[in-house]
Amino acid sequence: MSDAASELEKLRAELAALRSELARSNAVVSASEALIAGLKLEIAMLKRDKYGRSAERTARLIDQLELQLEELETAAAEDAIRAEQAEEKATKVRSFERRKPVKKPFPEHLPRERVVVEAPTACACCGSDRIVKMGEDITDTLEVVPRQWKVIQTVREKFTCRDCEKISQPPAPFHPIPRGWAGPSLLAMIVFEKFGQHQPLNRQADRYAREGVDLSLSTLADQVGAVTELLTPLHALIEAHVMAAGRLHGDDTTVPLLARGGTKTARLWTYVRDDRPFGGAAPPAVTFRFSRDRGGEHPTGHLMGWQGILQADAYAGYNQLYDQKRSPGPVTSALCWSHARRKFFELADVESNIRKGKSPKEISPIAFEAVKRIDALFEIERDINGKSPDERCEARQRLSAPLVEDLETWLRGERALLSKHAKVAKAIDYLLSPNHWSSFARFLEDGRVCLTNNAAERSLCGVALGRKSWLFARSERGGQRAAFMYSLIGSANVTVP
Repeated sequence: MSDAASELEKLRAELAALRSELARSNAVVSASEALIAGLKLEIAMLKRDKYGRSAERTARLIDQLELQLEELETAAAEDAIRAEQAEEKATKVRSFERRKPVKKPFPEHLPRERVVVEAPTACACCGSDRIVKMGEDITDTLEVVPRQWKVIQTVREKFTCRDCEKISQPPAPFHPIPRGWAGPSLLAMIVFEKFGQHQPLNRQADRYAREGVDLSLSTLADQVGAVTELLTPLHALIEAHVMAAGRLHGDDTTVPLLARGGTKTARLWTYVRDDRPFGGAAPPAVTFRFSRDRGGEHPTGHLMGWQGILQADAYAGYNQLYDQKRSPGPVTSALCWSHARRKFFELADVESNIRKGKSPKEISPIAFEAVKRIDALFEIERDINGKSPDERCEARQRLSAPLVEDLETWLRGERALLSKHAKVAKAIDYLLSPNHWSSFARFLEDGRVCLTNNAAERSLCGVALGRKSWLFARSERGGQRAAFMYSLIGSANVTVP
């Protein structure tokens, strides 16, 4: 028995050594790729200096090489951290109404600097010096002081013992990154500005240089890669929390991915857990996934082993999840009424159509009436938001169910009179499709279901804004890193009331 245990321990040690060697090899490859990209950038800049700026193509090439270098440097830092960790394991066992903006009072926690204007010494009217203070008026002005950089010097004094001649010294200060030089606030700022504020590292480096602190793009990329690896356990906990929900919001958006010969359309998928609409106590959170295309195998893989209610649009790629033969069981579909309403609203928006030069006669009266009827459902939802599932279900059966039944009857009657080529007919067909209507009506049966999928759409707003700043993902690994960070930042944002 002892021989078998010894052999097993030996095999484990060999496996750990192989994993360490593989991680070290990946780190070498990543570092080599970053070195090659850096040399290409240097060659391009030297050519420009020698031959001049003959065209804008050279400038665009340099910008592209800088962005590519950023991704490779970040990936190299991640692999370096993984190699170190593997080596240690190998050696050791272990609906809204627009209102006018209202000026809010300035926050109380802000410090106040009192500037007193010199008082007059005589009356401005008659010149008499017999003046007495009767009060004062205060004008508040919000001002900002540029951020201050500082170097924290942690002094660790050494002491020697006169008896045993041993040296005593306090331990070194903690750094989030082993042997790191950046404090936690600086690391958080770099990562959040890149993924939360959509500022690429080359722009950050330029801004820091203007503030008197020279941090190269490669240096910043090292920090982002190390932080990504450092936060992996936290990301895993968030993802496990999201996938433990009985109801999820799902959606996706396009992300341009740099590819040979141009860009291709990749995807960022979001899955949101938010139990607050039905009074749930679990904290809200979101997880993102990246894929090179919009194939149906991606949501199927993302939600493998998960079973519950999925609130999403009518994208056919989700159909594999609804298959009755699916293991551990089919996912329940709940479609979004905002999507259905939007198709009618585009045909009933009088102001928008007039701005486009269309005649008011082109406004569809059927679409206008459909919007009014759907808005009545939203009005009921506002009153029951935050109540328990049983209370929501009871109110829906009493108030919403008759409206939904009347809406279905009315739409089917109107559809029978329309040509299949009519625009409003397509909007009706989307709602009344046999595969769709039961999913639209799902909210009447389960108080946990929301009327819309707006929670998922809100989580993608940052991605839509970011596309205008970073233009494209430089690699598939860069897209996966972006999804990783969006999960952390999105989960922090979704908890804000």
